[in-house]
Amino acid sequence: MARSKSSGNWVREHEEDKYVKLARKDGYRSRASYKLIEIQERYKIIRPGMRIVDLGAAPGGWSQVAIKEMRSNGRVYGLDLLPIKPINGMTRIQGDFTENEVLQRLLDELKGQKIDLVISDMAPNLSGMKEIDQPRMVCLMELALEFAGSMLKQGGSFLVKGFQGEGIDNFRQAMKLMFATVKTCKPKASRARSREFYLLGCGMK
Repeated sequence: MARSKSSGNWVREHEEDKYVKLARKDGYRSRASYKLIEIQERYKIIRPGMRIVDLGAAPGGWSQVAIKEMRSNGRVYGLDLLPIKPINGMTRIQGDFTENEVLQRLLDELKGQKIDLVISDMAPNLSGMKEIDQPRMVCLMELALEFAGSMLKQGGSFLVKGFQGEGIDNFRQAMKLMFATVKTCKPKASRARSREFYLLGCGMK
């Protein structure tokens, strides 16, 4: 089947993208790695010795960054519906993090220890229709926040991707009830035309 003009344009844009080229050069699995790198440079949320959960971890770009920043002194628990190729320093758990069986597998790995940081770069399968995609995104964010609330230790942090739009103000208020500080950030690696941004909650109450 012939590729559509819009599909061809996307492929060309992707191949010419600065961060795609950097990811290949630096050995990262995704251009998204540079979003976390920039957030880390600014806020220093990752430190050696941490236990970190990466929600929606596949293909593993964010986990690679987290492990590197911890200088291999710590552990990342990567959860995703999709399989993830092995990464030294990562425990891979395939499945839906909202299901009891998957959560129990994580708890078994943690052996009673709490998490220092939850990171989520998850997004729903996009339809291209904002009135459908936005509620789906907010729902994912709420599920991630609920997970963080049950897994983080006191003083822990939570980083989550969102789309600007309806429901975000209420979500931000919910985060403010759980964390001492809540910050909004838009990394340079996020495409300018994208509604994507990140919320960072620090100091779990």
